[in-house]
Amino acid sequence: MKASEIGEFGLIDRLAGFTKTLSDKRQSSWRQLLVGIGDDAAMWKPRNPFQLATVDSLVEDVHFSFKYTSWLELGWKSVAVNLSDIAAMGATPMYALVSLGLPRATDVRNAEQLYEGMAEIANRFGVAIIGGDTVRSPFVFVSVTVAGCASNESGEILRRSAAQPGNVVAVTGSLGAAAAGLTMLNGGLRLPPRTAAELRRAQLLPVPRISEGQKLVALGVRAGMDISDGLVGDLTHICEMSKVGARLSVDAVPVSPAATEGFGEQALQFALNGGEDYELLFAAPAKTVQRVQSELGCRVTPVGEVTAAHPGKVELVDGADKALDLSKPGWDHFTR
Repeated sequence: MKASEIGEFGLIDRLAGFTKTLSDKRQSSWRQLLVGIGDDAAMWKPRNPFQLATVDSLVEDVHFSFKYTSWLELGWKSVAVNLSDIAAMGATPMYALVSLGLPRATDVRNAEQLYEGMAEIANRFGVAIIGGDTVRSPFVFVSVTVAGCASNESGEILRRSAAQPGNVVAVTGSLGAAAAGLTMLNGGLRLPPRTAAELRRAQLLPVPRISEGQKLVALGVRAGMDISDGLVGDLTHICEMSKVGARLSVDAVPVSPAATEGFGEQALQFALNGGEDYELLFAAPAKTVQRVQSELGCRVTPVGEVTAAHPGKVELVDGADKALDLSKPGWDHFTR
């Protein structure tokens, strides 16, 4: 069945019913919801007065391609990238609104698979999908808005503007797998099955660091963000907002083993500039970082330090503290 056969409102009704069926109503987000899908707007009564909101869009042949992306993977990732923005603030995601553009000939089952992916990750992180909009479009686009709240009653969050000279710079997990996965998929490259599966997962099914972001805040970290545009580019964002500089030790960067297995030395460039890893990048005093390493529950790697020199700039150095020239801009929608 095509979307054109049942029309806009028929498709909306079908997807709304599908969403309700897939949703886990045991989550706290549903208990705070007063008005959901069916009215002109949703309404909820928040328990925490410190609210956050973020929006991100995925556009066909700009952010994804159906040559290698399934509808379910697209649904997952469209929500995941927004949840990562909430994780980047050390906050708690609660609700999602979906704006969906589809061609007339879209198979209804494909749209349902899209929502299956959305519901799967939404349920995993306690998020309720509470409405949105569906329109006809010459290409597929998905725009998701996520609302959430601070993870504490005082409203403390992670900010890009809170880094201080002397702070240690650190990252969670490993980097470079998502960019390596995109290169593999775009190029139709054949890699060993286990490596290929890991790189595909990193690019198409990223897992945001929600609980880790909340724990960073609880442990006293105040400067941080997620890595979506590349380590160098995102650390530059922190430097610009905090009016500080940074020294990044290239030898310390935790490069994804799968990226290294698939691409050798190129994996380092993926880790530095590739983006879409959705790990957390943060800066804090050395003692705080040491505590984070022992309590966070995932790999945490110090990769540099915040300096007072050269505000807004990131200097790359090797293990001997020698300056390197390996940098290039991170992802930019209008220069790529």
